[in-house]
Amino acid sequence: MVGEYQVVTLCGSTRFKNEFMEVQKQLTLEGNIVISVGLFGHSGDSAVWENMDEGTLTKTKEMLDDMHKRKIDMADEIFVINVNGYIGDRTRYEIEYEKAHGRR
Repeated sequence: MVGEYQVVTLCGSTRFKNEFMEVQKQLTLEGNIVISVGLFGHSGDSAVWENMDEGTLTKTKEMLDDMHKRKIDMADEIFVINVNGYIGDRTRYEIEYEKAHGRR
């Protein structure tokens, strides 16, 4: 918590860019400090993949994944964006990481 504001980190597949933006807006209007992803690799931000296939783990992707874990560390809770119930392996890992550190 920062002052009177809860800090929330958004988690979910980056293929849902529009949903990320909508949830970020909603949570901000509700009085939360929202931390989100910096790039949407599955929605066209090719810098994530360094001009390689999306299935390839690049140094940039590794850095972004680690950075997102640090964003989770900074938050009071996470908010999982799961369009039509979809939760990928990386998001599942983030949920478990959050639970292991005693947050919501």
